[in-house]
Amino acid sequence: MSEKKNLKEIYRIMVDDPFPQSMEISFIENGERQTLFYEKAVWNIDGEVKGLRYGENPDQPAALYKLVNGNLVLGQVSIIQPGKYLASDIELLQSGKHPGKINITDVDSALNILKYFPDKTCCVIIKHNNPCGVAVASTAAEAYHKAYFADRVAAFGGAIAINTTLDKETAELITQSYSEVVVAPDYTEAALAILKTKKNLRIMRIENINRLIDFRDERFIEPRALIDGGIIMQWSFRSAVMSKEDFLPAETEYKGQKYAIKRKPTDKELDDMLFGWLVETGVTSNSVIYVKDGVTVGIGTGEQDRVGVAMIARDKAYTKMADRLCWEKYKTPWNMFDDERKKQEIWEEVKAENGGIKGSIMVSDAFFPFRDGVDVGIKEGITGVVQPGGSLRDFESIEACNEANVTMVFTGQRCFRH
Repeated sequence: MSEKKNLKEIYRIMVDDPFPQSMEISFIENGERQTLFYEKAVWNIDGEVKGLRYGENPDQPAALYKLVNGNLVLGQVSIIQPGKYLASDIELLQSGKHPGKINITDVDSALNILKYFPDKTCCVIIKHNNPCGVAVASTAAEAYHKAYFADRVAAFGGAIAINTTLDKETAELITQSYSEVVVAPDYTEAALAILKTKKNLRIMRIENINRLIDFRDERFIEPRALIDGGIIMQWSFRSAVMSKEDFLPAETEYKGQKYAIKRKPTDKELDDMLFGWLVETGVTSNSVIYVKDGVTVGIGTGEQDRVGVAMIARDKAYTKMADRLCWEKYKTPWNMFDDERKKQEIWEEVKAENGGIKGSIMVSDAFFPFRDGVDVGIKEGITGVVQPGGSLRDFESIEACNEANVTMVFTGQRCFRH
């Protein structure tokens, strides 16, 4: 029998890093070489130089590299220029248990959503590279509060990213629960003092968050390693929809007959459609989300079938609203609340609002192959749908929406994220 391990300690260790200080990736075509140069990112913590704590798991060594030189042009696409750093060059104001690979990639996933909202105060809470909640609001505290209560349970131990200076009020809200990471372009002195009372919290500053709009249209290379050591390379995703005017009318032709959405979206619906689509680009596929008033209501991620993920997003919306109401009224999590009478009262309130889905926008990262997907949302009272379009049977979804007086737009673009 193997030696008994202290399982709690394996998550606190620093794994030896065998990776080199620098790295080069060269692309050669027709005898011409283009090379990207990278340097390992490290931090000076208590006089000791440290890189990543470990990779996805404690027994996987890992290293973080930042691009320091090289101008790559492939076809008509140019890579992001070196020196414009975000997640690869964070400033650690407090290291907590010291960041690992997941902490950095969670921050990066948050930034990939935040970059679409440079003119609004936005908060993104990420867990395992997926948003738990996203909200735009007039203040950082309000944005955090809405994002947190969109899914309070999933937000436990997550990474919080805010695109404005984090103030005292927001810090006080954040320290009321457990988080692994908080990142912002800057902090007030009072906010930093409050956050540092949480000794295991990793407090990160990335000043370039103030210039995220510069990164919105930039492209970079995304490598994916295969089991045999091979690599798939692709250019990073860029949304084709950046404004309400970029949406396409939901219309199609099937067996010689034309179909089109009858009701055009209102301005308010278009606001949520754009918000929802830009958030959806940062959700793992297959995915469906519901959004309302600039806040995520239900997020379904990583499923194999579209109708199934629409149901998961619906079910999560119900349970997350129940938990929020239970916490607000009785400071007890929904799954631990044992007063059956009061619990039933809460559930009736949730059902009356269809888990908050009533009046929301349903967003899908790929087309609906049949009407059963949009029917899930329609039964819960959605008023609009955003989807790429392009299914052979788009007419089914159009007919389903017209029957319910639900509006729909196409993006003309899929946003799978795996």
